Amino acid sequence: MPLALILVADGVRPDTLATGLDAGRLPAMARLRADGGLATVSSVFPSVTGPAYAPFLLGRFPGPVGLPALRWFDRARTPATRPDAARSYVGAEMRHVDRDLAADAPTLFELAPPGLGALNVIGRGLAPGDRVARSPAWALRAARTHFRGDVRGWLQIDRDVGAEVARRVRAGFAAGRPPRAVFCALTGVDKTSHSAGHGAPVVGDALAIADGVLAELREDAERGGWWRETTVFVVSDHGHSPVRAHDDLADWFRARGHRTVAHPFTWRPGREVAVMVSGNAMAHVYLELTRRARPWWGALGARWEGAAADLLARPSVDLLLLPLDADRCEVRHAARGAAVVARERVAAGDSCFAFAYRYAPLAGGDPLGLGGALGPLDADAAHDACAGADYPDALVQIAHLAGAPRSGDLIVSAARDWDLRGRYEPIPHVSSHGALHREHMAVPLLVSRPFARTPRRTADVMPSALAALGAGVPAGLDGRAFL
Repeated sequence: MPLALILVADGVRPDTLATGLDAGRLPAMARLRADGGLATVSSVFPSVTGPAYAPFLLGRFPGPVGLPALRWFDRARTPATRPDAARSYVGAEMRHVDRDLAADAPTLFELAPPGLGALNVIGRGLAPGDRVARSPAWALRAARTHFRGDVRGWLQIDRDVGAEVARRVRAGFAAGRPPRAVFCALTGVDKTSHSAGHGAPVVGDALAIADGVLAELREDAERGGWWRETTVFVVSDHGHSPVRAHDDLADWFRARGHRTVAHPFTWRPGREVAVMVSGNAMAHVYLELTRRARPWWGALGARWEGAAADLLARPSVDLLLLPLDADRCEVRHAARGAAVVARERVAAGDSCFAFAYRYAPLAGGDPLGLGGALGPLDADAAHDACAGADYPDALVQIAHLAGAPRSGDLIVSAARDWDLRGRYEPIPHVSSHGALHREHMAVPLLVSRPFARTPRRTADVMPSALAALGAGVPAGLDGRAFL
């Protein structure tokens, strides 16, 4: 029976993986590269663990399916987010991810059962017994490791999770009930990068653990006779870049006299502003919290234009996004001016539709460094137009995140060397991610089979896994199969 295995080395950059491969420190991944291919593809905005798993498991960008970031504010005050109408997937609220997802966005586990998931965040479609590391004992261990700031402890968790996944796959084949789709995320590279920097030797140790897990899975498959029907995807959800200074945006809004909430303290009387930081190099900022419907910038600009201008002038801010409506977003850069990123629906045959994208400079501005007006462009052309700029896939990612119902009224992408949350992190962040910069958005994709076409996005992994399994690929995905 065909098997699709997605192994996420969370937080690894393309250059880090290539260096390890070329130095001979990752022999299992080197064999995979020789069998198939290695590419660099674009992640999603925000480039943050959790939301950035949505492309792998749903083939969709995270904002439109209900996961606008690791932390977000619920203007609609739905019962699911009571009592504070705020959500954080750091800790216990991770259990709400499946409920927060759009019901009409099927997961890989739902489309190709039975599945097996480990540290997968998104688990809809998995039977309870097919969720590795989700028991109370595992949760307690992860919480203790996280809040102690025990980076080496995460490496042992990776070893144990990988060993358990390999054991479960072996047992499934031995019993004649193998999984079809296996997703295993190993977070050691990300944790060690945050604490020591992406170039630290301990990051290489974490990546070597992922290589060892792959080696065990392949050895079992070759010995058991199911390797020829196995397709492996080794991929990352985001990269990293150094942090040399922190700018706590919540404190900045408080200093301006606004009643501001941010995690971990998300409730206070008379809340006016909510600052929801993820990664920690991006943030959704929600204004005038008494409004239950999204006001868009046209209804906010008269009062908040001064704050937006002052925010953009801060050295910590690279790009400021001002959503104008569900399909248009103004993008500002302090030195390069402003432009509008827009999308429009176009017919795609069989009663389906796709998006076309435009980039319209305002007063000669070019905040994304794309050289001038562009469009209309289809998704592939829009990706390629950004390929040489600092912001991979920015046109598509900005359009979809800015228009998502749960996104903020201001969306901030941090400048290099900065992040946007100065306190409450158990691990001091010397490296971060989440922004639109190339170091955060460009990720490696290593596949055990040759590419039939050039992959562009992490969203291409899920339909490719379905294709490898001989399963139907649903309409409406943001990714396209490359196998």
